[in-house]
Amino acid sequence: MAPLPGAELVQRPLQLYRYLLRCCQQLPTKGIQEHYKHAVRQTFLKHSSLDNGRKVQRIIKIDLQDPGW
Repeated sequence: MAPLPGAELVQRPLQLYRYLLRCCQQLPTKGIQEHYKHAVRQTFLKHSSLDNGRKVQRIIKIDLQDPGW
């Protein structure tokens, strides 16, 4: 899947979260969309306590390059 417009503007975790949820809307079936939305939410909550700026930026960069679907 090609990146959606605006991927280059993602700088913060909340922006990444919203971006990935929008990407889920591009997946082929409703079931797959819901599965990945749930995965995005769970991962966001899991990492919500991170305060290491470099690690957060690394996660953002990796997720934008290959969201994993």
